[in-house]
Amino acid sequence: MDWTRLLSSERLGDPSYVPQAGRSLFVQDYDRIVFSAPFRRLANKTQVEPLYQHDHVHHRLIHSIEVGSVGRSMATRIGHALVQNGDLNPGDEHTIANIVQAACVAHDIGNPPFGHSGEDAMGNWFAERLEDPHGIFGDIDPALAPEFTAFEGNAQGFRILTRLEMYRNEGGMRLSKATLGAFTKYPVTAPAKTQLDAAGNRYIGRKKFGLFASDAALFAEAATTLGLPEGEIAQSWRRHPLVFIVEAADDICYNIVDLEDAFTTGELSYGSVRTLLEELCGKDERPLGDKTPAEHIAILRARGIGVAIDACVEAFLTHYDAIMAGSFSTSLIAAGSSGEVFGRIGTLARDSIFTAQRKIELEVSGRRVIENVMTGILPVYEDLARKKWQRDALGKRADHLVRALNLDLRAVASPYEALHALADFTSGMTDRYALRISRMLSGT
Repeated sequence: MDWTRLLSSERLGDPSYVPQAGRSLFVQDYDRIVFSAPFRRLANKTQVEPLYQHDHVHHRLIHSIEVGSVGRSMATRIGHALVQNGDLNPGDEHTIANIVQAACVAHDIGNPPFGHSGEDAMGNWFAERLEDPHGIFGDIDPALAPEFTAFEGNAQGFRILTRLEMYRNEGGMRLSKATLGAFTKYPVTAPAKTQLDAAGNRYIGRKKFGLFASDAALFAEAATTLGLPEGEIAQSWRRHPLVFIVEAADDICYNIVDLEDAFTTGELSYGSVRTLLEELCGKDERPLGDKTPAEHIAILRARGIGVAIDACVEAFLTHYDAIMAGSFSTSLIAAGSSGEVFGRIGTLARDSIFTAQRKIELEVSGRRVIENVMTGILPVYEDLARKKWQRDALGKRADHLVRALNLDLRAVASPYEALHALADFTSGMTDRYALRISRMLSGT
C-alpha cells in the first residue's frame, strides 16, 4: 500500500466534489459526522455504565470525542516520524491526523442502545424469527443470516455513513474514501467471514464482520481507490493502515477511562485503580498535597493515556513494513510496551466492572426493552409482506404504528430489506427512547 492512494480525498457518491479553499476536506468529514443526528444520539447511549445518573460517567458521545483527541495526537506523531523517515510527504502528517480524528468520532456511530448487550439482544431476537420457516423472514439466504443473528454495530456504522444519513442511498454522508477506509475496522462481509473462519484464517481484520453484503460494493469502490489489498476470497480486504491508529485510540480510552468511571461509581476502590494506573505510567514522586482521590486518579489517567500513546506510536513504527504490506495482525496496544498492563486492566474490567450488580440488572432490563420494541413493531413488516410490500396498502393498525414511531419504510420491498429496516430503527434508538417506546408498545 502507498500513501498517495491511501489518503484519497475523493468522496464516495460525489467524486467530482471540489473542497473549499483553505479548509481540509477531511476536516469537512469530521464536521459532517459531528453535526449528524446519529452522532448526537450517542449522548444517550451506554458506554459502560447504562442509564447512569452521575454527570461525570462517560456516555458514547463523550467517549467518541475523547477517542478522536487521542487518535489525532497519535496520528500526528506517527505522521511526523514518517515524514522524517522519508515515507510520507511533508504536510501529510496533518492529513493523517484529520482523517484519523474523523474516523475516531464515527467509530461507535452504529452501536445500538445498551451497548454490547444491545447487540446481543438484537441478534437473539433475529435468530428466533429466522428459525421460523413460516415467518416472513424464513426464506432469507442462510449465508446472510449472521448479518442479523450476530448483529454488528461496526457494519451498521458503515451503513449509516454511506447509505442512510444525509444523501440516502446516494453515498450517505459522502465522506472521503480515506476516512471510510480508516473507519472500517473489519473490512469483510458476514458470508466471507464465515468462509474464512472455516478455512482457519485468523487475520485481525476478520475478528468480526464490518460490512453488510448489501454495502460491499460501496466499500469495494473505496478499497479500489485506496489500493487496499483484496483478501483470499471476494468481499474481504486487508485493513487500511490508519485503522490500527483508530483502534488503538479506542483501546486506550475505554480501558483507562473505564477504570476512572468505575472509581467514580464506587465499583472499584481508589487503591486498586491507583495501583494499576501507576503500573502503567509510574509513580509520581511529587507530594499529593491536598488533592482528593478523584483529582489524583484524574492526573494518573491523563499520564496513563500519554504513556499508552507513546507505546502505540513506537509499535506502529516498529511494525510499519508489515502494516503497509497488510500482514500485521495484532493491535498496537498488544504489540506495544504497555500491552501487559492493559491485559491486567482488561482482566479487572471483566471481573469487577462488567459483572457489577447494577450493570447486570440494567443489561437484563435493556435486553427486555429491545425485545419489546422489536416484537412491537414486527406487525408492521408482517402486514407489509402480506400486502406485497405496498406501503399504501397497510392496514389501519400498522399504519398507526408507522406514523406514531415515524418508521422509515422507503425501499423496503423484500424480507432482507425489512430486516435491515428493523435493525436501522432499533439500533438507532437511544437508551431512554428505547425505554419509552418499549413502555408505549407494551402498554406499561
